[in-house]
Amino acid sequence: MGERRTELHDLRVVVDRIEGRSVCGMAPGDHLDVTCSSRLSIPDGKHFCLYALSAVLPLLPAAQRAVDPGDWLATDNEVACPDPEERLIMRIERTGRTSIPTEELT
Repeated sequence: MGERRTELHDLRVVVDRIEGRSVCGMAPGDHLDVTCSSRLSIPDGKHFCLYALSAVLPLLPAAQRAVDPGDWLATDNEVACPDPEERLIMRIERTGRTSIPTEELT
């Protein structure tokens, strides 16, 4: 029997828009990437607000996996930052696929 592998999507979380006042210093287009199941990266010289990250973090493991086309995760990819004054809206994009030996997953 061959090595068991798990297929996961790599993700990009992008600031789509800010509907209130920008407090965190981010702007539309700012992003972070999640690759190889658990590797988070932010472009050099940029930052990503901790509170915005906390809003999107619980959805990332589900967004990495294949879902039925009718599942809400397949169509509703917007997430709001919890700061009501800012109303920063992010979107989760799938950017690729990674095949990882199942025993190496966290």
